[in-house]
Amino acid sequence: MSTLMWVLGILLFLVGLLFSIAWHELGHLSTAKLFGIRVPQYMVGFGKTVWSRRKGDTEYGIKAIPLGGYIRMIGMFPPGADGRIAKRSSSPWRSMIEDAREASYEELQAGDEHRLFYTRKPWKRVIVMFAGPFMNLILSVALYLSWFMGIGLQMSVPTVSTVSQCVVPAATATDTCPTGAAPSPANAAGLRAGDRIVSFDGDSISSYKQLQADIRKSPGRSVPIVVERGGQQQTLTANITSNTVSRVDKDGRPVPGSPVTAGFLGFSPAVGVVHLSLGESASQMYDMAEHGVSSLAALPGKIPGLWHAIVGHDPRPVDSPMGMVGAARLGGDVFAMDLPATQQLAFMIQLLAGINLSLFLFNMLPLLPLDGGHIAGALWESLRRHAARIFRRTDPGPFDVAKLMPVAYVVAGIFICFTALVMVADVVNPVKIN
Repeated sequence: MSTLMWVLGILLFLVGLLFSIAWHELGHLSTAKLFGIRVPQYMVGFGKTVWSRRKGDTEYGIKAIPLGGYIRMIGMFPPGADGRIAKRSSSPWRSMIEDAREASYEELQAGDEHRLFYTRKPWKRVIVMFAGPFMNLILSVALYLSWFMGIGLQMSVPTVSTVSQCVVPAATATDTCPTGAAPSPANAAGLRAGDRIVSFDGDSISSYKQLQADIRKSPGRSVPIVVERGGQQQTLTANITSNTVSRVDKDGRPVPGSPVTAGFLGFSPAVGVVHLSLGESASQMYDMAEHGVSSLAALPGKIPGLWHAIVGHDPRPVDSPMGMVGAARLGGDVFAMDLPATQQLAFMIQLLAGINLSLFLFNMLPLLPLDGGHIAGALWESLRRHAARIFRRTDPGPFDVAKLMPVAYVVAGIFICFTALVMVADVVNPVKIN
């Protein structure tokens, strides 16, 4: 049964991934057609075509390797300086430019002269190239909202799970207290497992994060605590003491290392499902986007760790870059676990939401062959044409993005090598969920 669920988890992830790719390309396709650009192909995947149908002047299809997708637009690059589409050269760099230019015209038909991508105004080209990543952003937001507001987020709640018997430094077991250890304030005050803390020192409590912050800033104080026990409210009094506790981030999550001295009550919170409000969901998504940007910037520094995880079999860090193979395995692993179906679904939604957010951020990098590279080219063209108009100079014409193709090939080569490295690491030493 667990093997069947593992396979089901992988299949669900692949379906979600294919939809995310198709959704991305639909953004490019719909805006290109809106602006009258001819699109001969709309394909999900790479490699050999598995299925295709032609409707109008566009061939729609699915290819064998579900690791990307594309639409083919006519006239992605302007003609050369001599007005010709192709001009052979013995220079390998020049050949790259001319090959790219020729490929963008290879399906040119009569009447396409006014349906070329490069002839559209820069703002229209920006919209066409931005529409793909923007679709991923929309899907990511929709998935996150369905998780946060619909299914709910598992998090610590202001309900007592266990009470520490005595005051000891953080991460020290308290089932057997050291000789001479003082009773914990929670134990001395009579706090019990199952108590829901309603208020702390007169402050109404709505989340564990809020309660944790209140406790930490109250060392040396005698504080009234209102708890709900058995459907009735009771007021307890706790003498908050100082203790060495784990440092926490702005979301209240423990940060390894660097313990701090702060107020200590002495209980562990229960974990419950919390449905966030729209505002709380927006704040949570902002934090995830911020984390995504920092993770993207940190990718080059993760390469040595990936290499050592492959050849040295070092433990794979939980924040290690993970590709589609690793994500699919995680999806399978979660579905094979003995968890409620809602938790399995929540994890799959979280996984696909994170991937769509990453696709948005990654594609917005101003580098060819990414969408952000074409956006940067269109913006540069608009800037220099406006400058020429202001200074009454000759219109410089379209910016020839094809001249950047040698750089694009280098960038693509780096991306391919990095993807291969991550894929191997995902196979031989995958990130595992506990």
